[in-house]
Amino acid sequence: MLELGQPMHAFDLDKLAEKRIVVRTARAGETITTLDEVERELDETMLAICDAEKPVAVAGVMGGFESGITETTTNVLLEVAYFKREIIRQTSRKLGLATEASYRFERGVDIENLIRASDRATELILELAGGEAADIVDVYPERQPERTVQSADISSAVKRLTGLEVAADECERVLSSLGIERTGEGEYKSPTWRHDIAIEEDLVEEVARHAGYENIKDELPPAFGAGEYQATEVRKRRLRGALVEQGFDEAIAYSFIDVRHDDTFAAVPEFLREGGEEKFVTLKDSVIEGAVRMRPTLIPGLLGALRLNLNHQRRDVKLFEIGKSFAAAGIGELPTERELFTIAVTGGEVHEDRAMPARPLDLYDAKGAVEAALEAAGTAGYEYRPAEVAHLRAGQAGEVVKDGRVVGTFGRLNEEIAANYKFKQPVYVAELDLQTILAEPSEPAVYTPLSRFPSVIRDISFLVPRSLTFAEVRRTALAAGSANLRAVSFVDIFEGKGLADDVRSLTIRLEFRSDERTLTEAEVEAEYGSILSRLKDEHGLEPRS
Repeated sequence: MLELGQPMHAFDLDKLAEKRIVVRTARAGETITTLDEVERELDETMLAICDAEKPVAVAGVMGGFESGITETTTNVLLEVAYFKREIIRQTSRKLGLATEASYRFERGVDIENLIRASDRATELILELAGGEAADIVDVYPERQPERTVQSADISSAVKRLTGLEVAADECERVLSSLGIERTGEGEYKSPTWRHDIAIEEDLVEEVARHAGYENIKDELPPAFGAGEYQATEVRKRRLRGALVEQGFDEAIAYSFIDVRHDDTFAAVPEFLREGGEEKFVTLKDSVIEGAVRMRPTLIPGLLGALRLNLNHQRRDVKLFEIGKSFAAAGIGELPTERELFTIAVTGGEVHEDRAMPARPLDLYDAKGAVEAALEAAGTAGYEYRPAEVAHLRAGQAGEVVKDGRVVGTFGRLNEEIAANYKFKQPVYVAELDLQTILAEPSEPAVYTPLSRFPSVIRDISFLVPRSLTFAEVRRTALAAGSANLRAVSFVDIFEGKGLADDVRSLTIRLEFRSDERTLTEAEVEAEYGSILSRLKDEHGLEPRS
């Protein structure tokens, strides 16, 4: 073993049942007393050298005590073998037994060197102890395939990876002296005793080692040009700026969350796979105990940050995050990623330099922040309508819609989730599919000169059902008006005393103006009447007297 690097084991032939050995996997519960006189239990993953009845050696690790050579031994069976490295490594670790033999087998021995090693060991036995050698038994069922390494230009590879200037002839000479022969154009055969030669970089290492690592010059890595913002990055910067102007702080949370959040929060539409297949991305080895899910939503991270701020006596908090969410894809496919934009607010709005208490934040603050962010990102045409969302409080939840597609939700956190986080004040959250939003082309800012002509204002109040929103009323009014109808604005809403429980009073403002001339009273009244007629036909609304 020390001369040729080939471990081997000698058995007392007379102690082997039927005087023969076989190589097989151990059976569950089998035991063997090894040469160190320790009884060890084997399992089905381990290779064993056995006689006709029982294991007599742990293959590649250590021989058995009962079949070992003693002073009375007259017949010796010499076993010289090649074992796969991973099997010996696994067996050695399981048994907690590291030997000179296992050390060599784990790193690989030369499969073509077995006959030579056997002959050399037999020669030494005969020389030192006398006796007569019997015929060799060689079991080599399938010849090991040759291992080749591709390198189109080894000299260029050495230059590219190390900076060393080594001529092609010198590279060939070094590799040939190490037993690495060139077998064709750009192809080298790795010798059977070098299990560490597998790729072009291994060839480069051998050449560099002989050329001298000390000859590698100290050089800075090449500089690369500065990166460029994509168009979407510019829009995201504007979105961030709009939120910062409203008093928001940006948060960056972990991308993995606890499994207890599974199905607690509604993800953005059309993201998670529904049905029998796994829809979450699960980590095999998380750096935080329990946090084994790649987040499908950013809300848990922001709520954790909100809780941390509240624990430190900060009652008025506005946070937002822009980050990736993850969902499982099909079998064998990489997970799906989606960029989201999420906000979380709680507490009150403090007006600087005013001797008045803070105004409690509400649903419309969250909605207004979303509107401002979308406007800053250069997108328009969104509708906001009531909805039922799993993690939001019924009656205080809505969805953001563009061209009939839901791209996000907003509203007040429901009582159950708020209790889990120990929130004692209302918390409002919103989450939008930023990736889908930014896929839409940005709306360019268009300059419009101030009109030289006056506007005509009409305020009008209706009794409206609670189910009818201002957005629906506004949409109907705009559709009924001409180009002279410049704006439909919300003025006031009243409910309570004097009104039935299922209705409320809504006041809106209509602004009429022409860029070409001053509108006459008759023109305004005609258009005003047309709008009232459409509101009556579609929603049954009559102006309050």
